[in-house]
Amino acid sequence: MKNLILIFSILCFFSCKKNEVKAPIEFPVLNEPIDSTGKLDLHITNVVNGSPLALGTATYTNFNGDQYTVSTLRYYISNIQLTTTDNIVYKQKESYYLTDQSDLASLELLVTKVPQGNYKSISFLIGVDSVRNFSGAQVGALDPANGMIWSWSTGYIMAKMEGTSPQSSEITKNVAFHIGGFSGEYTGVKKVDLSFPINAEVRKSHTPTINMNADLALWFGNENIIDFSATPSITTVGKNSSKIAVNYAKMFQIISVIN
Repeated sequence: MKNLILIFSILCFFSCKKNEVKAPIEFPVLNEPIDSTGKLDLHITNVVNGSPLALGTATYTNFNGDQYTVSTLRYYISNIQLTTTDNIVYKQKESYYLTDQSDLASLELLVTKVPQGNYKSISFLIGVDSVRNFSGAQVGALDPANGMIWSWSTGYIMAKMEGTSPQSSEITKNVAFHIGGFSGEYTGVKKVDLSFPINAEVRKSHTPTINMNADLALWFGNENIIDFSATPSITTVGKNSSKIAVNYAKMFQIISVIN
């Protein structure tokens, strides 16, 4: 009898041990990494011979002596890169902006996720690189609804200027320059490299502003003089469109850096 009681007690002991509920194991919590990057504000002012561009209300004179007004000015800025004083290059991801003189907010380009540091220069493309010209329907700045693309075979319009000129050989006296081409001899994509007059100090606590002018006058008379009576319109890729692209590659100038 004593043996039976002993066996029963042992069985009960092990049965109770099996039914014990153990506390769950606590794993360490992984916190999100602290974002220590900053921002840089790139402010563009479109000008003509140094004076702020006014759509439809001001008359300008090009290098050939032709008078003109401006109704539309748009161009793409993409592939922004910043270089530190230690020659470290930051390349912004998804870096595509469409500037439009009729929408002044589009002339404020906020570059985010910039590593903290002192930056001495900036580079970017006027236009849209060949990769995104072959990426099909897109959104945002690259949305076809923005009216800056011909077709998926011919690609984006890199820069567009429209207006009027009494010297235009068109019956309507209109002038229109739609510059495209994403590769080859007559590409409208141009790289711009600019140094800052002082270093831009990017910190998480504050955002430096880069003030930059874009001079439309240089479209028509930098390396190549454009005569509106001979060339009032360019809407295809070729030698004439390339002349404008070579000109507008020099239209940007850094005016100031405000830290």
